Amino acid sequence: MDIMGWIGAIIIGGIAGWLAGKVMRGGGFGVLVNVILGILGGVIGNWLISILPFLSFLQSWGVIGSIIIGFIGAAIILAIAGLFKRS
Repeated sequence: MDIMGWIGAIIIGGIAGWLAGKVMRGGGFGVLVNVILGILGGVIGNWLISILPFLSFLQSWGVIGSIIIGFIGAAIILAIAGLFKRS
């Protein structure tokens, strides 16, 4: 992946994390942490697509599909992190 690909992944992951923070109960952990979790969520989302073939259609949707994939991953990460936040 070249530098533009990494920048695009960071931007898309950031958008996905921000959206997940808005949707998740409790508002997430703040904008910066939500963006970082969104970037990690993109990785988790792409991993989920590799093991759940019924989600593979999202890859053909371009940027919108990437945001959805990142959102799914970020929401999962925010939910897990929320369990530890309450402890």
